[in-house]
Amino acid sequence: MTVTASIDSTRPVATLINVFTVAPERQQELIALLAQATEETMKHQPGFICANFHASEDGQRVINYAQWESEQHYRAMLANPEARVHMDQAATIATDVQPRLFHVISTHPRH
Repeated sequence: MTVTASIDSTRPVATLINVFTVAPERQQELIALLAQATEETMKHQPGFICANFHASEDGQRVINYAQWESEQHYRAMLANPEARVHMDQAATIATDVQPRLFHVISTHPRH
């Protein structure tokens, strides 16, 4: 199994969990846009660590689980006009967007 995020409660990272509500017929379109935005822009922003996209089985939600080195890095990305273009495009596909920053409190790996 490939590890797609480094979840560690001892690392002081800012974790973004962004829940998008979307019409089922547009779920894949939104995921493609988010993946393209990540490859072209987000991963080149200072402080970017990773982004992972999750599609709900019913087609109505997409979750972006992303990590930034700090909240300041995340806020700087939000202020970047190049990044804003992608976020604005995603908002035209989704019917609701709920971004929230979190801190990892505990982890419980299998091993």
